[in-house]
Amino acid sequence: MKALHSGVPTHLTSRLCHSLHSSLKPQFHVLLPLFPSLQTSTCHSTSVKLTASFSPGSASKASMAASTPSTETETETKPFSVLFVCLGNICRSPAAEGVFTDLVKKRGLDSKFKIDSAGTIDYHEGNQADPRMRAASKRRGIEITSLSRPIKAADFRDFDVILAMDKQNRADILEAFNRWKFREPLPEDAYKKVKLMCSYCKKHDETEVPDPYYGGAQGFEKVLDLLEDACESLLDSVLAENKHILDS
Repeated sequence: MKALHSGVPTHLTSRLCHSLHSSLKPQFHVLLPLFPSLQTSTCHSTSVKLTASFSPGSASKASMAASTPSTETETETKPFSVLFVCLGNICRSPAAEGVFTDLVKKRGLDSKFKIDSAGTIDYHEGNQADPRMRAASKRRGIEITSLSRPIKAADFRDFDVILAMDKQNRADILEAFNRWKFREPLPEDAYKKVKLMCSYCKKHDETEVPDPYYGGAQGFEKVLDLLEDACESLLDSVLAENKHILDS
């Protein structure tokens, strides 16, 4: 695991926020105002109470950027955008991004999709994915190269579908978007774009992608099994509902 900030003492960096003593008050830039439930229960079940430093203006500024109406041609050729989201954006969502990107490339649809991942917190912002997740993915021929980042207001407008790894992730995403202010009203069905990753699974009965952080190698393999199943079905579904992707 990577250190949260270069300012954190070396002896703390090996366990990150997962084992910080409750007496410490590191100034992590956490999205606590967006997720009240995280104020006393933080990254992967720690007991550290962190100080929030999120500025609502930064989110609203991004969401209120002026946009030019697209022509019909521009709409048809605009890449279909997919965002995968988990808690810290270091295990499940970057793996989902890698798996889906690999499937898209194999079908020669690189230019037709915009694919990204994010986390509902920003403890690991700028860090690579967990080395165990990257190693497990690499054994399957999938490279994970993304860097962790938190979700932002603009994501709700910029992405056509947002896939949450578990129910808590989905609830946190919706809560965040409910708190952000948008200059223009969102479409009535806007929140429907936030879906559970496992809702696309066909070969597995799980309803959530489990967080493998505290488990062994088997947990990371299980995550990849679920993601490969869901991503394949997701891609088929997107292509079936957006035939212009293949026609353009």
